[in-house]
Amino acid sequence: MSSSKQDDAGRGINLKHWEPDNEGFWERSGKKIANRNLWVSIPNLLCGFSVWLYWGMIVKFIQKAHFADPTLFNFLDSGGQPYGGDAYRALLFGLPAVAGLMGATLRIPNSFMIAICGGRNVKFLTTLMLILPAVGAGFALQQPGTTFTTLVILAAMSGVGGGAFASSMSNISFFFPKKMQGLALGLNAGLGNAGVSVMQFLIPWVITFAAFGTLGGDPYQVGDSPMWIQNAALVWVPIMALFMILAFFFMNNLPQHRCGPFPIATGKYLWLMILGFAAGGFGVFLMRTSWGGFPELLKIFVILIVVVCITLLLMKFATPKAISTSLNDQFRIFGNKHNWVMTWLYTMTFGSFIGYANAFPKLIDDVFGFIRVDPATGEALAEAIVNPNAPMTAKFIWIGAGVGALIRPVGGWLSDKIGGARVTHWDTILMIGFTIGAGWCVAQASKSATPEQYFVPFLLFFILLFATTGIGNGSTFRMIPMIFSKEQAGPVLGWTSAIAAYGAFLIPRIFGMQIKAGHAEYALYGFAVYYLSCLVVNWWFYARKNAEIPC
Repeated sequence: MSSSKQDDAGRGINLKHWEPDNEGFWERSGKKIANRNLWVSIPNLLCGFSVWLYWGMIVKFIQKAHFADPTLFNFLDSGGQPYGGDAYRALLFGLPAVAGLMGATLRIPNSFMIAICGGRNVKFLTTLMLILPAVGAGFALQQPGTTFTTLVILAAMSGVGGGAFASSMSNISFFFPKKMQGLALGLNAGLGNAGVSVMQFLIPWVITFAAFGTLGGDPYQVGDSPMWIQNAALVWVPIMALFMILAFFFMNNLPQHRCGPFPIATGKYLWLMILGFAAGGFGVFLMRTSWGGFPELLKIFVILIVVVCITLLLMKFATPKAISTSLNDQFRIFGNKHNWVMTWLYTMTFGSFIGYANAFPKLIDDVFGFIRVDPATGEALAEAIVNPNAPMTAKFIWIGAGVGALIRPVGGWLSDKIGGARVTHWDTILMIGFTIGAGWCVAQASKSATPEQYFVPFLLFFILLFATTGIGNGSTFRMIPMIFSKEQAGPVLGWTSAIAAYGAFLIPRIFGMQIKAGHAEYALYGFAVYYLSCLVVNWWFYARKNAEIPC
């Protein structure tokens, strides 16, 4: 595996020549190398998404266990009093939000990491680091007295999986010729994103039996059913170990990425990750700290801005010269206004997908699993009661994210054929309509003594909404290589995906806030207004006749 062991067939780890847009090189050896890296990258990215977002599922089952037996996971507030009712439900949204905040923050250093550390090195080290929080959560969840702070730390560590997307997409963009990047990026992102759906499908099954014997601990009794919540984390450990090994032996570093020997690349990787954890950790601290009467919605956006600024400042001023020189070259994207325009648009698509996927498992339980009005009088209840006819949501929650992930390559393919801006335009119009429809269903369910009657239309609206986020993911990602030079496209791909990933923080926090206030539908209506702004921005810059950059 030495750096000198490389031939035109790409059998070495550190490639010495790479020219994918040269048709002769591509057909002779480039295609084989690129496809091998793509198909090893995908399952590693899938695991990253699974571990990053499994907190949305874990809190669903923590909540179920707690309301079946209030002594289980009985978290206390700063005054030493247990949380109850909607306050407990809102609190649990904090765990997927913490994972979302940290994952999005780690995407910022990951956006620039490939050129510094090498694609193969980054993919191997990322999957290795993800094993740690999975093992930790597996053991912490065996203890019903585990503190909420412990779970917050483990959720933050899981953010490594969210950061992986930026480096993975940047890496794959270098392997394929420009004419094939829409499909290649769509496959990597779409099948990688499918980790959310795979996780949501796998966890409800794997927690029903003692998959790890005595190592997995005792189950929690919820009604007549035993439940091994800890299996939701432990199941990923052997899977990731396998794919980590495949990345080490079968992926490549490209010659334009001056990563140096593996130990040096590892040091640079760890330093950049430490900077991301420092900034993200400060954001988690701010999130968990009371700001008095400061408006909660404004607090969420202030935290986001502070964390992004701290991350960039640390990367610019707290890195060795060998790293900072490369970063300064890549930071030139911030002087290009289209970087900011595409960040706004891509946040609409991927930010919505990842945010809804993170919040959806618990959201449907909170909306349809509780009754908030008196069945006899129709008056609002002081405290919501459990809905005895609540739908079995675990059977359906994986569908939306699965559709959104698997349809993403279609968005890239359509954009290759008819143009990314055109696809984004019509896709955004549909997103607005489906979001308003889902909000209407939530509003009706919250005022009904039989909220389950609105579950099917809500589910259909959300599946369609997930589908449009997936198509938009593909179309907006396809627009970036058309708008930017090859040197800037990789960093822009990473940067836009980093900022968009804050949807995994924003959407659960906003839903939690609105559920606590009793109006979850307001969150969806607010998102629809944002999508309308994206429709106008995309039309003005890219989709209208005589647009600045038609694409």
